[in-house]
Amino acid sequence: MKHIARLTTIAAAALALQGCLAKTALDVATAPVKIASRGVDLATTSQSEADQKRGREIRRREEKLATLDKDLRKQEDECLRGVDASCRKAVTTHREIEALVPTIPIEPAR
Repeated sequence: MKHIARLTTIAAAALALQGCLAKTALDVATAPVKIASRGVDLATTSQSEADQKRGREIRRREEKLATLDKDLRKQEDECLRGVDASCRKAVTTHREIEALVPTIPIEPAR
């Protein structure tokens, strides 16, 4: 009887172990594919992610343009009051604005 119980236990363990081995073999076989696809996902940018990034960059440029415009108005006012340094700064700021404006897309009129 003891011998039959041992054989039954060994047979049951062998069947259970086969399932574990099969699962492990499947995991090992599919691991390279999973790793490669994860790498591709990380390396590529979806269209919506690219659009969001572009939108953030455009908003950053628009904010920079608004700041430069505000600075230019202040510098021009000081220049008109006779502050030579402000006149030079106004020229530099104006050049920065001229360089930045072409990089900001124009919104179509509604």
